[in-house]
Amino acid sequence: MMLATWDRKYSGDAIALWNEEAVRDGYKELTEASFEAIFLSNPYFDPENAFVLLEAGRVIGFACGCTGQDLPLGEASGYITCIVLSRDRGSEENYKVMLKAVERRFQALGKKQADVLFFNPMMLPWYIPDTPKHEHNNAPGVPAGSALHQFLLRQGYIERAIECAMYMPLAGFAIPEDIRAKEERAASEGYTVELFDPGLHSGLEEMLRGLSNPLWEREIGRAAADGVPFVVAAHEGKAAGFAGPVIRQENGRGYFAGIGVHPEHEGHGLGTVLFFKLCEAFRSIGTEYMSLYTGSANPALRIYEKAGFRTVKHFAVMRKELV
Repeated sequence: MMLATWDRKYSGDAIALWNEEAVRDGYKELTEASFEAIFLSNPYFDPENAFVLLEAGRVIGFACGCTGQDLPLGEASGYITCIVLSRDRGSEENYKVMLKAVERRFQALGKKQADVLFFNPMMLPWYIPDTPKHEHNNAPGVPAGSALHQFLLRQGYIERAIECAMYMPLAGFAIPEDIRAKEERAASEGYTVELFDPGLHSGLEEMLRGLSNPLWEREIGRAAADGVPFVVAAHEGKAAGFAGPVIRQENGRGYFAGIGVHPEHEGHGLGTVLFFKLCEAFRSIGTEYMSLYTGSANPALRIYEKAGFRTVKHFAVMRKELV
């Protein structure tokens, strides 16, 4: 066995390995174009933190980690993207060789912990079980129960959360009467929930800053500038919350960055109304399905289930302190 750092000459073999092994855990197949987009052209790709395990010149393992000072937790954390091994060479020792190589690179860059979580900018799409290859665009952790999950537990990685991946086809979606009643109550307090209109709604930038989420601030600000639809909750015309943007992806999935309500406007049921209106907006533009993930202990889980979402897969968010 020999461990080697990344070289483009390994691309074909790494893709073949992924398509043989990672797809067993539900990940989407890779092509040369998608491998390039997800890994090699990613601004956070580090060839010194991508490794292949070779046996007689054959690639039997591929591992990749990434870091970035500007990433969430980036000053302290390195992110494990994947460790894939050929099934007939998936020994504990081979897993260790690849994991330790990634961890050593993290340590060399001054990182104090290794994380497997949704902040990883290398987004790995996966297929939603029992669907016609509907897919989600990012894995929020390591698939619960997988060989890698069990291995990381044995190596001292701690489960920090279990994320529920949820799915809903939109063909039969309709806003129920009790949610309409909740919207009416909010309206009696001066709130509206509708698609953003710059001629009707003000204070968007101030509202987004108050949510303290740079991703939302960037994506919703861009949507407003480009005329991409999103749902806004407003109090007497001033933005109080958002849901969106409302984007139908080529694969039929509804993409949205999130839902947020400014702290000054919590307690009026706006988050629930925003979510249902978001689903309605997706259906109105011909979106086939929605998928999302949320913590297993998140109270919002009940809202998603009420809308018609079901849990289809679980992912473990994991961490290990590097000493």
